[in-house]
Amino acid sequence: MSGPILEDLERDALTELVNIGVSRAAGGLRSMVGRQVTLSVPSLEVVSRKAATALIRERETGPLVAVRQDFHGAFNGQALLIFPEQNSLELVRSVAGPDLPANEVLELEDEALAETGNIVLNSCLATMANMLERPLTMSLPEVLRGESALLFQLDAKGGEQGVVLFLYINFAVMDRDIRGYIAMLMDLPSIDTLRGLIGEFIRKVLGDGD
Repeated sequence: MSGPILEDLERDALTELVNIGVSRAAGGLRSMVGRQVTLSVPSLEVVSRKAATALIRERETGPLVAVRQDFHGAFNGQALLIFPEQNSLELVRSVAGPDLPANEVLELEDEALAETGNIVLNSCLATMANMLERPLTMSLPEVLRGESALLFQLDAKGGEQGVVLFLYINFAVMDRDIRGYIAMLMDLPSIDTLRGLIGEFIRKVLGDGD
């Protein structure tokens, strides 16, 4: 990619929308697990799929687990909630309770991950869609396992032109710190549409339409 996909103001606005979404997700997870949950997004980057793969590899040497959901509407793509595999088991223990036997943790892992991913990804994307005043529909969650190169593959029509909105998230359930990532994979036409909608949102917030 040559030059920034998002300008600074657009990036700030998108980060704020996502932060509102993950705050709502934290509330949904608190209701599900009955424990204190905090979520935050300290940074957002827009990178190529190759760069997203490299970013994960720099930080995570072990296997990865992801929950994926497709989204369709004014802009289309795939949303991923990604954890290192070790952290995903910590998440399941946090959700299911510390006294759950190890064999049952493994049995419940996919179910707990899918439900967690559904809450987090739906909250983020629904918030974006509502505040940008455009509807989005989402598929059912699917749990994936593999290295980052596999996770960041787009449909063939996206080709190498696909980009990734790559978000670092701090995820804490009670005293367990569980780092993770949110990635939204889109093709360039969808990114262009999203930029236009963010521009409209910024103008409304700044009152330029008055």
